[in-house]
Amino acid sequence: MKKFTNEVKKLVLAVKRDLDEYLKKDPAARSRTHVALTSAGYHALFLYRISHMLWNLNLFWLAEILHYYTRVAYSIDIHPAAKLEAGVVIDHGIGTVIGSTASVGSGTLIYHGVTLGSRRVVSGKRHPDIGRDVIIGAGAKILGPIIIGDRARIGANSVVLEHVPEGQTYVGIPAKSSKKTTRKEVAL
Repeated sequence: MKKFTNEVKKLVLAVKRDLDEYLKKDPAARSRTHVALTSAGYHALFLYRISHMLWNLNLFWLAEILHYYTRVAYSIDIHPAAKLEAGVVIDHGIGTVIGSTASVGSGTLIYHGVTLGSRRVVSGKRHPDIGRDVIIGAGAKILGPIIIGDRARIGANSVVLEHVPEGQTYVGIPAKSSKKTTRKEVAL
């Protein structure tokens, strides 16, 4: 029972933090109610958080059924085993895929069509780890067990196949360093 209570507390805190970040980073967000009722990205994130809680409670079938519903309803695929810290924003979200061994840090902004995927079929760690306060542009593909450092920026439609150092901007196919990103530039 204690594990269940702890998971519910984590869920509630994450949902509140997600809403706070949406209000900061989504210019279309007019209020908490507006985000909670109209944002597909937020809905998918909220349902992911419930499926992740179920996954952590070893209720895998329930987690996978909710995951399937979310994928069909919102065209956003976040595996219940993925680890997303509280305070992630998925703007629009359509076509976003986040694999089972991926992790995403707080303050990260993910635009539509982003894939945090694997490069090959292997067991174990195969998806990227995204740092905190990262911005990932629309259509970007970040593939493999790589690390994207805190405050990095990934350009739209970039394909990232290597580690990205903290504070760097990467663009292109394959993505290469463009310039150093300052803290002021990252703050939306």
